[in-house]
Amino acid sequence: MILVKSETIQEYVEKGWWSEQTIGDLFLHWADRRSSELAVLDPPNQFEICGYPPQQWTWHELLGQVGRYAALLSSQGLRKDDILVMQLPNSVEQHAIYLACAITGIVVSPIPVQYRIHEISHVMEITQAKLAMTTQHVGNFKAAQMWAEHAHLFPSLKSIWSLGQELPTGVQSLTTLLSQTKAWDTSQIKDHMKVTNVSAHDVLTICWTSGTEAKSKGVPRNHNEWLIVGSSVSQAGELEEGAHLLIPFPFVNMAGVSTSLATWLLIGGTLHHHHPFDLQLFVDQLRAFPIDYSVAPPAILNLLLKEPEKMAGVNLTRLKRIGSGGGPLTEWMMTEMKKKFDIEVVNYFGSNEGAALSSTPLDMPDCGQRALYFPRMGVPQFNWKMDIAQKIQTRLVDIDTQEDITESGRLGELRFKGPTIFSGYFKSPELTHKAFDAQGFYCTGDLFEIAGDQGQYYRFAGRHKDIVIRGGMNISSEEIENLLMSHADVRDAAVIGLPDAIMGERVCAVVVQQPNATLTLPRLIEHLRNVKEVAAYKWPESLILVEELPRNPVGKVLKRELRDRYAQAVLKDSATKESTH
Repeated sequence: MILVKSETIQEYVEKGWWSEQTIGDLFLHWADRRSSELAVLDPPNQFEICGYPPQQWTWHELLGQVGRYAALLSSQGLRKDDILVMQLPNSVEQHAIYLACAITGIVVSPIPVQYRIHEISHVMEITQAKLAMTTQHVGNFKAAQMWAEHAHLFPSLKSIWSLGQELPTGVQSLTTLLSQTKAWDTSQIKDHMKVTNVSAHDVLTICWTSGTEAKSKGVPRNHNEWLIVGSSVSQAGELEEGAHLLIPFPFVNMAGVSTSLATWLLIGGTLHHHHPFDLQLFVDQLRAFPIDYSVAPPAILNLLLKEPEKMAGVNLTRLKRIGSGGGPLTEWMMTEMKKKFDIEVVNYFGSNEGAALSSTPLDMPDCGQRALYFPRMGVPQFNWKMDIAQKIQTRLVDIDTQEDITESGRLGELRFKGPTIFSGYFKSPELTHKAFDAQGFYCTGDLFEIAGDQGQYYRFAGRHKDIVIRGGMNISSEEIENLLMSHADVRDAAVIGLPDAIMGERVCAVVVQQPNATLTLPRLIEHLRNVKEVAAYKWPESLILVEELPRNPVGKVLKRELRDRYAQAVLKDSATKESTH
């Protein structure tokens, strides 16, 4: 499945930005070169999460598992360009599945473990996936049972495979299927790759992202699109062959896959999984292993600085870089991380679609500047050390006039073009058309301004798109508003994000209730949980009842006014609590 235009492929290959090396080729290289070295490790709390003990595989052992998965997928009739949906927590099994798909040409569509039937029905409708792979349970969530109970809704679905024991009727044991399958060896894997003619330009994944639209959008990415982003992360982290990576981000989207798969493969590293985020466990892993690179939200880094005793006993001689983003970074945090722990924080901005900027010590040695600004990459007059800066193009555009902004202090939408950017939303031509401007630049929906004494920086200024970013997960306000409107007691509704020290933002429902109704937050959540079966991370965490929503002359809800009004109350309350401690 090649979605990129042939002339674009030719251009990127000729410039040396893309190659003909697939992720499967790269994996076989490291499986041979680093055979006895550790490749992947499960989260230490795997048993508590899923009920089976954590595993760790060397590159040789991983090769055996990948060969077994590839043989199984092939024996069950899946072929190149078929799609499988995978709903698993971070695990070594995910590596085997991604790599088996890279070898066979099967497209894997990973979905968050938080997804429920509301979200999954949309994914299945778009992908027409033939196979679902999941696990018996993730905490209290009975994943396999949910798939079994709703399988009749998905006519394309041929099989459901699950890890775990005591599986419901209609779900096949993945453990049993694998045990009955003879693994392909390296020569068989190579023969199969030749026969199927898997290309580095073939789609490997379809990940899911939320924006202003009411439903999530499928973002296809090919081998090259993943590897070029992985190369950027590797350079930003100054990672060497065999580096140990501790990655707590879900292994289902840009933040997770770009590091846990692409970067890991480029350096032949050791990947330590972590999921869901647990600060004490995260520190325990730092203490137990020689970690070279990790990522963490700004709030977590702030907490470690406030409670430095948590880091007692951690050997930081190798951990010199930590990536962060998804929320505002402060000069204080960046400076103190360097001062107290000798760790440089890399400031990332990015999206599933491939738009990405990074403030690294290579280009911005000053910690304070790195917190506030990003190098103005993709603009001809500036030269940066990060290789990606010379491969992408960026432009800042006035939302109203569509004019290019070249002066400082004027807000505009940041737009991207180049080999990191996706080709378009999967089977969604209208959304794809809206996502790109007349010059072929991807419209991020994020507002920036030009800064610096020479106009050499970009400064993030907010979002133009109507989304809430909770713990790094994008949530469409429109989607939740539509679901709330289906409640009998809701007359009108708006969903906004309110600031939170830990999650970045939390979902707030601002609601006009029906006359004589007595609406409560628990009643709204009950509706979303049991009637609409919506992922829990999308549920409102606060409810504000109002007489009417503020609207402009054409009827559009003034979200910024709501955010300003209620965010100030949240910040004031937080400041009051801190002052009393």
